[in-house]
Formats: sequence, structure tokens, C-alpha cells
Amino acid sequence: MADKINDSDTFSFLPSQIDLELLEALLEPEDANYPWNPGDEESEAYFQELEQQFGIEDLQGVELMRRSEDFYGHLDTLWSSITSTPDHNHNRQQAVVFNLQQTLRNNFSACVPQILLNTIATKAAEIFAARQLISEQLVECVQTILPTWGTEDLIVLARPFAYAMRSSESQNAASALSNLQNSEWKALSEVEKAKVSLAIASYAFTELNKSQPEL
Repeated sequence: MADKINDSDTFSFLPSQIDLELLEALLEPEDANYPWNPGDEESEAYFQELEQQFGIEDLQGVELMRRSEDFYGHLDTLWSSITSTPDHNHNRQQAVVFNLQQTLRNNFSACVPQILLNTIATKAAEIFAARQLISEQLVECVQTILPTWGTEDLIVLARPFAYAMRSSESQNAASALSNLQNSEWKALSEVEKAKVSLAIASYAFTELNKSQPEL
């Protein structure tokens, strides 16, 4: 009976898990314990160390914010340069068209309506860099001002001018344009109008080729 009592007493005094954790905390070295008394000198050193650590973290946060602002500012600059490029190209294209129109008017406005010259110049500048046969480019330039002509017929008339452009000759264009010296546009026959239009188109492409390094 006494043995049972002794066993019961021993069991009742066994420490719980909470008691063990508290005992472990009390037995830790002093520098590892939390300073429960803020008035102690050691507690003041402990809190100063914490403040220094938080200060470093704050500085790191400020530096991170500054670098983030610099990064996004750089992105804005890059985006501005990208979005402005199309406008720049558009303005340059407009300048090319304007200069070419002015050149054609200076040379042919006495005999050819300006609206026709402007149409040829605009289309020539638009398709100048296109991967087409020269004869096809010439025809495309004049089709809108020669609506009664079929494409195949215009290509036949354009071939001599295309050949002259490939060989850097200007005799065919000069011969066709000579019809304008003492004639008005309305007085020309349909064939002469087609040849003159193609000659002016070939002249426009020649001018574009001359200014190509500047584009």
C-alpha cells in the first residue's frame, strides 16, 4: 500500500512540458534572455542594439525605394523614346513628300496640273522602298491619274522607262517630256499623257534615289 502511495506521489510531481520550457529559459545564458527589467543597464544596451538594427533596415528600405524610382524613371525614358519614333518617322516621310512635290511642280507645273504632280510624288515616296519591279512601281504611281488605262497596257508603256532607270539613262524620259515644251496637258493625246505621266514618275524615283542617303 505504501508503495502505491509513493508511486502516486512521484507521478504527481513530474514536470509538465510547460515547466520544462520555462526551466530551459531560466537556465539560458544571461545575454540570450529578454531583458525583463527595462531599468537595467544591460537592458538599455539591448534596446540600443535593436534600434541600430532597425535603423539599418530603414536605410535599406530608403535605398530600395530610391533605386526603384530610378529604375522606373529609366523605363519611362525608354518608353518615351520608343513612342516618339513613329512620329519622327512620319514627320520625315512628310518632309520627303513635300520636297518631291515641290521639285515636280518647279519642273512641270507649267504644263501638268499640280494635283497630278502631287499625286505622283506622294505615291512615289510611299512605294519607293517596296520590293517591286520598277515597271510596276511606275504604273502604280500613275494609275490613279490614268483611270481609263489597264494595268497591262501601262506596263508595256512603262518598260522603256524602267529599262532607262536600271541603266541610268534618261533619254526615254527626256523624249517624252519634250512633248510638254509647247503643249498643254489637255492638248495631249491619251498615249502622250500616259507616256508623260510615266516619265514624270521615273523622274520622281530618280530624285528619291539621289536623296536616299539623307533619308
